[in-house]
Amino acid sequence: MVYKVAVASTDGKFVNEHFGRATQFLIFEVDQGQFRFRELVKTGPYCNQGEHDDHKLRTVTEILQGCRAVLVSQIGNAAAEVLKEQGIVPFEIRDFIEDAIPKLITYYDKFQE
Repeated sequence: MVYKVAVASTDGKFVNEHFGRATQFLIFEVDQGQFRFRELVKTGPYCNQGEHDDHKLRTVTEILQGCRAVLVSQIGNAAAEVLKEQGIVPFEIRDFIEDAIPKLITYYDKFQE
């Protein structure tokens, strides 16, 4: 099964960004246990010092439409629910991207397929 994964990262190496503060997501394609970078999508943060903009949150989730999962360092419950409504599963993980995505692949291989 081919699917896409969005990763919140400021440096392109580490999953290190809170979903609400992310200004960009790296999109990876997973196919037969392998993954490769596809594109960088720019977004605006929807969270600003504890204040949330619901319209911006919906815009971010629309930009990520088509992804099966999103990897973030942190995510609030409300944002996680909005993502799930769109069919995108959020995962909190702080790890190198090259290590985090294989963990996600293993999870889906074991528990979801």
